Amino acid sequence: MSAADVAGAITRVHHEEWARVVASLTRRFGDLDIAEEAAAEAFAVAVQRWPADGIPPNPGAWLTTTANHKAIDRIRREAKREDKQKQAQMLYDDDPPAPTGAIVDERLRLIFTCCHPALAMETRVALTLRMVAGLTVPEIARAFLVQETTMGQRITRAKAKIKAAGIPYRVPSEEDLPTRVSGVLAVLFLVFNEGYLATGPDTDPVRHELTAEAIRLTRLVRDLMPEDGEVAGLLALMLLTEARRTARVSADGELVTLDEQDRGAWDATLVAEGHGLVRERLTSGVAPGRYQLLAAVNAVHTSARDIRDTDWTQVVALYDQLVRLDPSPIVVLNRAIAVAELDGPEVALASVDRLEGALAGYHPYHATRADLLRRTGRSRDSRAAYDKAIELAGNTAEVAYLTRRRDQLR
Repeated sequence: MSAADVAGAITRVHHEEWARVVASLTRRFGDLDIAEEAAAEAFAVAVQRWPADGIPPNPGAWLTTTANHKAIDRIRREAKREDKQKQAQMLYDDDPPAPTGAIVDERLRLIFTCCHPALAMETRVALTLRMVAGLTVPEIARAFLVQETTMGQRITRAKAKIKAAGIPYRVPSEEDLPTRVSGVLAVLFLVFNEGYLATGPDTDPVRHELTAEAIRLTRLVRDLMPEDGEVAGLLALMLLTEARRTARVSADGELVTLDEQDRGAWDATLVAEGHGLVRERLTSGVAPGRYQLLAAVNAVHTSARDIRDTDWTQVVALYDQLVRLDPSPIVVLNRAIAVAELDGPEVALASVDRLEGALAGYHPYHATRADLLRRTGRSRDSRAAYDKAIELAGNTAEVAYLTRRRDQLR
């Protein structure tokens, strides 16, 4: 196996095994710092040894064993070993209560630990993206549109607070689930989005292991809370989005937008399951939440056999409801894209331009604006907007698509 093949294998194993290793170590040692550091050291050893020794038959087991040794070494090096062990015992549950639905998945336990209500919502999301999804601090900072140093400090403080508060490593009891689930869903949504179109310039544009893991964990949460509409809505949203994954990037590695995708390549089984969940929520008679509305938007898109068959009136109506629940700039931006199909690009552009202050560092804002300017015949302004979008784009697939569209301008 060549050095390039080994490097690629290590990258894949990191994507697939990071969460398992961190969760296993957190379970054993009860300390997120120890778990993260030992896992990182184990992967560093793999980078050194595997090119010469070859990939082990069971990479996950090899990494877990190596990380356990690294963690034990660190504990032994601590000046106040007994104090450290006592602090770790505060976090570790020898006999945690059986979780609702007999869910015993280690990574789900880790997510609920990171999403404790003692932490601010943004901190819960950032910590879990780091500990469970294995995203780097720069990747998480880009997702939050903040500086890397700010994000690093936020994650460090979160781990310290978990240790100081003695937050246990377990799925909470049934009565505690409602206070914890919103943070868990936010995390799973961001993990899925990172897999569907990764933010790192040096990563694969699509990371199926992340989308599959997010869907798997969301299914487990649904088993825990089968009557929760937002859990069902998020699962439906993921399924309807995942159904289009294979059509998302061309053979040349270029992003393929919804209007250009081969709809025959969509996964009909996932579409059917997603539509079923959306219909189930519609018949419940309960007002939909954010994820249910986003799932409904995706249901409209995946119901159309051709982009020209899309019911844009219904899409805008759903976004109108969503804006009332979540008037964030990104939601307003997505609504404007739909408005452009109903009322024309000029009307949408007026709405988009008002978002500049809030979304100046968000590349989809500039890409949307570039397309609207192109459609109104303002080629020079469109080119400048495309240049800015390319500068901020998160991966090679988006850069390739935006570059082609820019170069097509007169």
